[in-house]
Amino acid sequence: MVEIDWRTWLLAFVLIAGAGLALALALLAWVLWRVRRIQLPEGASFLTALRATPLIVVILLDLLDMSLDFLSAPISWTLLGHLGLSPLRGVTMVESLIPGTQLLPTMTVSWIFSRLFVPKATNDENIVEGSWRELE
Repeated sequence: MVEIDWRTWLLAFVLIAGAGLALALALLAWVLWRVRRIQLPEGASFLTALRATPLIVVILLDLLDMSLDFLSAPISWTLLGHLGLSPLRGVTMVESLIPGTQLLPTMTVSWIFSRLFVPKATNDENIVEGSWRELE
């Protein structure tokens, strides 16, 4: 019978989660510094909000979900509210609470899907996709 060394597996998991958390915290600081509040039209859909979101934000959400599991839900909720991306809150919350989806980059795949397969998701001329704050 093969005996499994659980300490090795636990150490590998902790190292991967720790690296993901460190990267997520660095990205969080950078996103809060560089990305401005995105102005969405009233009643904007999930796809409209996703197309207005910079790629780095969705990568950050996926890294938080991977490293913090269900504990990333309140951080993601607060971050999306701060950035003006409230339509993304529900999907992010559900994805972070479903067990086993933490290793899947759900938001990143959704972002790519919204760019490739739904090019007319935003009809509002006032939305600048991937809005960035200009440094003065």
